[in-house]
Amino acid sequence: MPTPGSADIGPSAANDFDFFIGNWRVQHRRLKQRLLACQEWEAFEGSSAAQKVLGGQGNLDDNLLCMAEGAYRAVTLRSFDAASGLWSIWWLDGRHPGRLDVPVVGGFSDASGERIGLFYADDTLNGQAIRVRFLWTPRSELGQPRWEQAFSVDGGLSWESNWVMDFSRLDAAPGLEPCL
Repeated sequence: MPTPGSADIGPSAANDFDFFIGNWRVQHRRLKQRLLACQEWEAFEGSSAAQKVLGGQGNLDDNLLCMAEGAYRAVTLRSFDAASGLWSIWWLDGRHPGRLDVPVVGGFSDASGERIGLFYADDTLNGQAIRVRFLWTPRSELGQPRWEQAFSVDGGLSWESNWVMDFSRLDAAPGLEPCL
């Protein structure tokens, strides 16, 4: 069952993330401070390598984030629940290996003729209750998917987008591109 505020989620399938399987160069843009009316963005590069797991009912991507203060690794785990038709997505930051983020839950639907994925969770940031939204836009015609993260402090009435990742496919052998 979709989470509150996610009525726009349609039925999904285990192959929803097939567009993302492979190797990617990533262009990141992230707000320097979240939920503080900050307008200053930082840009950095990275790479990602995604593969199917769980017999095709999930996928995993290994990420290298090349930030100015130093590179770090992270993992995204996604699993599909065929009974509910929903995906769960977890983030594990290599800088905090004992802490798995609260999963966002949702799926894909066709909105305005374009297939998009919407995923939601309730979490906290600095002790404040927030709503989290992930937006996946496969942009299949371009072959350049986009992921966006946004937070809400009013239950989803308004959102602050705080992280955008634009992906470009790498033809190289499996593995992550080193930080330059």
